[in-house]
Amino acid sequence: MAEVHVIGQIVGATGFSESSLFCKWGIHTGAAWKLLSGVREGQTQVDTPQVGDMAYWSHPIDLHFATKGLQGWPRLHLQVWSQDSFGRCQLAGYGFCHVPSSPGTHHLECPTWRPLGSWREQLARAFVGGGPQLLHADTIYSGADRYRLHTAAGGTVHLEIGLLLRHFDRYGVEC
Repeated sequence: MAEVHVIGQIVGATGFSESSLFCKWGIHTGAAWKLLSGVREGQTQVDTPQVGDMAYWSHPIDLHFATKGLQGWPRLHLQVWSQDSFGRCQLAGYGFCHVPSSPGTHHLECPTWRPLGSWREQLARAFVGGGPQLLHADTIYSGADRYRLHTAAGGTVHLEIGLLLRHFDRYGVEC
């Protein structure tokens, strides 16, 4: 079986109007992919930027996959949340990006967005907190459902990903 090693970090985020940010992440693959080692999902610590608008997380990602085919190539699913002074958390943005398919080091920027909801939900979010969230996480990367939503742009999540490919040449894939 061909193998893929994904090694890197979620560096941080910029461009969010909220402060005290943290990120929940997960990696999604097709049925032909098997996770040999690593954790499929995680969460960073909360960071409140003191200088500038960059929230630094430096959260490690270390995954090792085996696969029988290229369908269902891994993609990172991100949720950025903010925490207020009372410890309440509200969604700041959803985003996803495909893991690069070429070996080497890659610097990725993942734009995020959040659902707006009705004008009442927007007003409640401004005064009480909270706000609309997606019922199904797969809506984030399914184009047909996502394009029907009314959304607001969030910030950008910055990632550094190193990719190692092994035994792909045995299956006719040039790296």
